[in-house]
Amino acid sequence: MLKIYTDTTFITPQYRRIIFPLLFDLCYAKTTNLLKIYQIVYSIDAADVVIVPVAIAYFFENNKSQWLYDFIDKGNTAHKPVWVYSGNDCGITLNANVYTFRLGGFHSKLNDKTFILPSFIMDPLGILKKEFVEPIPKKRLPSIGFVGHADSSMRKWIKEISVFLYLNLKRISKRLFEDYQSFYPSSIKRYHLLMALKKNNQIETDFIYRDKYRAGVKTEDDKLKTTLEFFENIDANPYVFCLRGAGNFSVRLYETLAMGRIPVIINTDIRLPLDEIISWKNHCVLATENDFMNELIQFHSTINENDFVQMQINNRNLWLDYLNRDTYFNRVYFIFKEKIT
Repeated sequence: MLKIYTDTTFITPQYRRIIFPLLFDLCYAKTTNLLKIYQIVYSIDAADVVIVPVAIAYFFENNKSQWLYDFIDKGNTAHKPVWVYSGNDCGITLNANVYTFRLGGFHSKLNDKTFILPSFIMDPLGILKKEFVEPIPKKRLPSIGFVGHADSSMRKWIKEISVFLYLNLKRISKRLFEDYQSFYPSSIKRYHLLMALKKNNQIETDFIYRDKYRAGVKTEDDKLKTTLEFFENIDANPYVFCLRGAGNFSVRLYETLAMGRIPVIINTDIRLPLDEIISWKNHCVLATENDFMNELIQFHSTINENDFVQMQINNRNLWLDYLNRDTYFNRVYFIFKEKIT
């Protein structure tokens, strides 16, 4: 059992959307598997871990940063590990003695106390009304799929530059509390990389381009239609193209693994979840932007038919056993039990 101390006055409907993800499972969802191994206690001395209850941006946005630092100091003084949740696409890096849980960031800039959170998604097999993953046999050429936002128009360039300048101005002026971001027009980059793939006669492609995020859907029927197209495309191709979005991570990575397919990840200095216990090279093609096509071709040419099928099965199991809400924090539990014993 890992005992948690937090400020329970934040465990109310008001803070549900920004609560530390583990606390959501313990206090709102009442996730049985996690309640067996985590327990909230009301004395910091009795605790193994101290958790800041909500996303740390809340404290900066509401002029309560002193409360945040006092709470962290309280945990440090008691010689307890302090966990903080840095939400949103870009997150915030604190200059403090804490373990940070965040969706993404740049590996070279993150310390060894930074845990990457998976994007917690619903099981896509339910959307497709399928009971299990059906691996795709290996064919002569690699077949790669993609459905999503990819656009290289002048209008898109103008929008990307405008948004970049606007958001960083807000960050610099302390009206937006996120780490500074370098210019990375992901939808434009995505378009050019996909077009390069399409022209390569050693790779089969199956792409559906959207000029807006989620195709700009407004009705539930349209949302269902485009969601089905998205997952049917993943289901039809053994490889799926995964490139970062606004933040330096890819939700599509987790959707691909959940579908039992092989992500082709463009490495933009990313850190992947639980990298100290997951051998990610066994689950994806982690490629460089400059040579990703050759790296995909080389990978496909060297993997044998049995391993190709098994990798798809293993990827589904990886998502089930490590990257769901409850299984992820189950793995974190064992990591921290080792740290504190």
